Amino acid sequence: MNSVQTRSAERALSGGTWLIVCGAMLYSILTVTPLMAEHTADQWAWTAPILPLVVDAAVVIVVKLDDVLARLGGHGGRWPMVLRWMTGLMTLALNTADSALKKDLVGVAVHSVAPLLLIVTAETSLAYRRALAAAVARAEEQRRAERAAAEQAARERAEAARRQAREEREHAAQMERERREHEAALAREQAEREERRWREEQERRAALEMAERAERERREREREQRERERERAEWEAAERRAREAAERAERERREQQEREERAARERAALLQRGPATSKLPEDEARAIVAAAFGAELSVRSAAELCGWSVGWVSARYAEHRDPGTGGAELAIASR
Repeated sequence: MNSVQTRSAERALSGGTWLIVCGAMLYSILTVTPLMAEHTADQWAWTAPILPLVVDAAVVIVVKLDDVLARLGGHGGRWPMVLRWMTGLMTLALNTADSALKKDLVGVAVHSVAPLLLIVTAETSLAYRRALAAAVARAEEQRRAERAAAEQAARERAEAARRQAREEREHAAQMERERREHEAALAREQAEREERRWREEQERRAALEMAERAERERREREREQRERERERAEWEAAERRAREAAERAERERREQQEREERAARERAALLQRGPATSKLPEDEARAIVAAAFGAELSVRSAAELCGWSVGWVSARYAEHRDPGTGGAELAIASR
């Protein structure tokens, strides 16, 4: 049985198990909820579905964890078995209790089908999963053994081939050494002359390369010196520009602060003059209204300070809030 067939069997087993579990859970909830509602106080009747949900949730936990443990080849011990049978018997008792209380044997038999099927399915699916896991483990072990045997045979063949190749290389090397020794006796003098010429040529090239390298290093040092001087000049210029920009920003900030303080003093002086005894000139009245608007005074307070009408002051307030309004016409009309 290959891995594709094993996975197909596991999917079929898992799908069928969960289909039976879900169907039994739904049937159990629909069957047990009326029984719980009859044996629960009226104000707590809405809690009737909780008990079958809790029991069925325990069934789901057992089935899922048994599935995982079976896939991993583990065993949960006796407590999972106790939980499986306990939840199964609880489901059986809850589903058949109503018919048993009414002494309806047919109802007991009918309502015991789903719980018994759930109990047997849980046990059977667990056994199937363990059997599948054991079969997969045996197949994997057999494949590993076959692979190890094939690798051993390949290593033995390779070792034999290496041994034969080593013997051939040793024979060829022996023949080559004898040939080279014969040729070396004839060519030694020529080789020595060639070596002397080669050494002299290498020394000349080394001296030339050393001189060229020294020249390149000198040019590189000069270039680096010029680059450092240029970077230092750029850094000094950038620092000077940054310092000038900071000084200019500081001057502008101080001038802005002075203007704001001067405007604040002027507004405070205008607002501290008190109510006007008569209508002030328009320019002076406009300045008082602007100061009152900035201080968020009411329209009536501003009218008292400048001596103009509330309508004219309202028009000026509207101009300050939205310069595009027709405040001038309102001011002329209010005079």
